[in-house]
Order: sequence, then structure tokens, then C-alpha cells
Amino acid sequence: MARTGTTTDVLIVGAGPVGLSAAAELRRQGVRCRLVDRLTARLPYAKAVGIQPRTLELWDRMGLVRDVLEAAVPMRGQLLFINGREAARVVLQLPPEVPYGFAALPQYETERLLEAYLAGLGTEIERGTELLSFTQDPDGVTARLRTAAGADEELRVPYLIGCDGAHSVVRKTLGLSYEGGAFPETYMLGDVLADAEWGLPEGYALRSEHRADDGSADDVLVCVPLPGAGRYRMSMKVPPELTGSGRAPADGVAHGLDGGDGPDLSQLQSVVDRLAPGPARLSGLRWASVFRISHRIVDRYGEGRVFVAGDAAHIHPPTGAQGMNTGIQDAVNLAWKLALVVRGEAGHALLGSYDAERRPVGEEVVGRTVRHATQGMQNDPEDRRTLAFREAQLLVGYRDGPLAGGPYGPLDAPQPGDRAPDCTGLTLPIAVGPLRLLDVLRGRPGHVALLYGADAVELGRAATDAARTCGDLLDRLPLDVLAVLPREARPSDGALPDVPVYRDAAGEFARLYLPDGATGFVVRPDGQLAARFPLGGAAAALSDYLRALSAVVT
Repeated sequence: MARTGTTTDVLIVGAGPVGLSAAAELRRQGVRCRLVDRLTARLPYAKAVGIQPRTLELWDRMGLVRDVLEAAVPMRGQLLFINGREAARVVLQLPPEVPYGFAALPQYETERLLEAYLAGLGTEIERGTELLSFTQDPDGVTARLRTAAGADEELRVPYLIGCDGAHSVVRKTLGLSYEGGAFPETYMLGDVLADAEWGLPEGYALRSEHRADDGSADDVLVCVPLPGAGRYRMSMKVPPELTGSGRAPADGVAHGLDGGDGPDLSQLQSVVDRLAPGPARLSGLRWASVFRISHRIVDRYGEGRVFVAGDAAHIHPPTGAQGMNTGIQDAVNLAWKLALVVRGEAGHALLGSYDAERRPVGEEVVGRTVRHATQGMQNDPEDRRTLAFREAQLLVGYRDGPLAGGPYGPLDAPQPGDRAPDCTGLTLPIAVGPLRLLDVLRGRPGHVALLYGADAVELGRAATDAARTCGDLLDRLPLDVLAVLPREARPSDGALPDVPVYRDAAGEFARLYLPDGATGFVVRPDGQLAARFPLGGAAAALSDYLRALSAVVT
């Protein structure tokens, strides 16, 4: 067996969207990683197709979003038909300050774009390479791999991330519990063309049900638009002849694509003939499979130097396209923290905040998707605006997490732990047009401090005091400092040495951030607010937060 010393900082197992995102964020942060996957090639399956606005914001920060937007199609809502009649219309509408809407893109295209981005950072997937086992000790992880050539390799790494799906070897080796249940129904999926006379609005998905006298849905068809005229990913209950042997998988987790025979075009067509709101002729079947659904979540997202993310940590119904997006956010949350620890800019205890922040999110998503799958999204008690924001994953926050400091300013203002809102209308003296805040943050891998106030002298004093007071911490954890002047500030007020100054020309920053006078904000690498403070207390607030990154997390 070949033995390899510590030649990389993080080993990532599984090269789906979650593992790719973890690798992309680590490489963006300058951290070495190896990404292995037992599959010899990317699978051509349109499994996870929904991309949420929050995921697009994360990819914008990375510099990946343009390629995704050019490849995807918009998702504007869903029409529900019951027994042939339109029963509800869910409109996925967000206010203009949210930079991106909902999108649909086949998983194989998402993976292709992430692979290309990662290759541009110098990292390739090691395909056909399987994790056989691992052990860990206080100083690192020893992993045993089998390469595509059939050779065994022993690798020593500081950290390991398991993004290896519902049947995760990493999760099982750690001994994490995976509690939950399974839906009794089996579904079939197909990626097809539909020559249809449905009259559906552009960008709308279709859900059509037949309900029995007792109100239960005994037949269902779901069609999600994909890139390409008339192309859909269709899902429906499986006919009896495709239910297979009914044997449970070895680990008892019935979830994901079944390895057995998938439906043919005629079997998909028969369901469409029964349930579609108008005539439709199917053709161009790219792939089809049988699908089973469970809902489970681990008792903890890691142990020691080993972590799990995505389906290895939580699985649930595909309702609302929450799974892949939740996993990608897991990956980014963990990756920027690992980067700080690997670079020696934060203590190992920071990694405890990954479970503290992300497991409550996973629990909420599992509960909500099960509820929507059994009761219907249209029956959600939340108002439509809140529902759209929640489905977009824009309400994910960590106010109760170990890194969130105390609130400051109006209670309805963004507080530490909340998503940092995007806004438009920021200007520079030389730029002809306005910028969005995401434009300003794009390409900055670390934390960014935004100092807002009308007095450039006061802003400069706050920046100087913070640098002097937090000098030892800032030397170890670099922080980009930017200033934002209100639109009514005089042009001469923009002179601030060594600090870029943006003007809130449209007043959007003030409207969305609700600064309480001269106010400072710190934005984390994952786009969440780290701190909010009065400008006069900038030094103390920054010191508290920077020290929290190294504090013991319980």
C-alpha cells in the first residue's frame, strides 16, 4: 500500500454539487484539498434541478454566478391541478432588492459548471477513487483510498469532509445516528420533451393530482421546466410492474435513485395522458429512473476532525428543491471556517459552530419539506411573501448561534447572524453606473467591514481606532474595510485615506440596513452578518467578534 504524507489540508469524499462547492470555497480561500469520487464519470441525471436565490448569491461571491445564469431557466411558480381543474397558483415573487430569482438547471449541468470553476483554481476530481476506511486522532485523519487503477493508498490529512450521499461511508464510520422515516410510495422520474397544449405560463411548474373521495391523492404528476424548448423533468407514482423486489437497502436508508429498471416512455406517457391539463406527446427521453424518498437527519454534523454535509447529513422530500441548496450552504459554511483554522487564523474550536449553525437549519428543512409533501405547499400557513423568502432560503440565519453578537439598532434591522441584504445604487466617483453590494463583495474571500456614516472624519477615526485596538487580531485575520456615505453627504466628505468609499446614491443601503446613526457592519465570507455596532464602539465590537472565532464553542 502506498503511503502519502500530509500533502493536502482537506480530503473531500463525494463530487456532487455539495462536495464540489466545499472544494470550490476551500480553494477560493487558498486551502489545499483533494476531491475524490468513486464514480468514474459524472452521471447524466437531472436529479436536483432547483437553484435557490440564496445559492446564487453564494456563487456570485465566488464569481461563478454568470455561467449559471446563462445556462439555467427561470422558475416563477407552480400551478396545482386537482381532478383536472386548476386549484391553486403559487407565485414565487421576490422584491427587487433581491438580486436573483428562482432557477432550474439539471444537476449534471450544475456539476459541470462547478467542475470547470474548480479546474480553474487548479483542482480536478479524482474519479474512480473510493474511500475504504479512515481513523482519526487529535492531530489528524488517516484515510485509506482505492484508486481508479486499483491501488490502495493511505493518506494522512488534517481534516475530512463526507459529501458522499445518503449511504455515506463517512457518516457510518463516525457512528452518527440517522433518524427519520420513509415514504411508502415509490416514484419514477423522466427527463423528456413534451409537445404540449397546456397553456402554462412561462417558467411555471405543474403539479396535477387525482384525489379520491376521502381527499387523498392516489395519482400525481409533477413537471419542472428545464433548459430547452419543451423539456421537463417529470415525476409520478410508479406503476406496480416497476416496484421491484421491495427489498430494503443494506443500511436501511431507502432514498434516491433505484438501481433497477426505470420506466420507458410509454409508462411516462400513460400518466401524462391521465393527469396533464391538456394533450401532450412525450419524446426525447434522456434518462429515467425509479426514486424512493426518506426523511432523516444526523444527531451531529461531525466529530473531531471529520464532518458530513448534504445528503450525508440530511435527506428529505424534494418538495421545494431544498436539498441540494441546503447542502451547498452546509459546504460553504464549513469551508470558510476550515480555511481560517487551516491557515492558523482561528482556533479549532471554531469548527463546533458548523453543527451549531447548520443542524437547526437541516431540522427545519426536513420538517418543512415533509409537511409540504404531505399537505401541499399551498396549505402552508405563512403569508406568501414569507413563504417565498423561506423557499428561497433567504431567511436562513444564525442569531442564536455561537458567533452572533448582541443586537444593535432597530429590532427589525438585520442583526448578527442574519443574511446581509444585497442592495443597489452604490457609486464610486469614477464608475459611470451604480453597483450592487454583491458587486462590491465579489472576489473578496474574507470578512468585510462596512462603516456607514455621514462624517468622513468619523469614519476614518473609527477605522484607525479599530486597527490600533485589534492590531494583533487583524494581523492574523485580515479584514477588508469599506466606507459607505449617505447620498446627502457632500462630495468633499468622500476623502478617506486607505479606505475605499462608496456612496449610497439610491438610499438603498440605509433603507435595508437601517443604520442607527453612524453604524458599522461586518459581513462573513458566506454573506451572513457577523457584527453590527455603533461606529464609536467599532474597536470593541470587532475585537469581540474576532476573538469569538477562536473561542471555545459549546
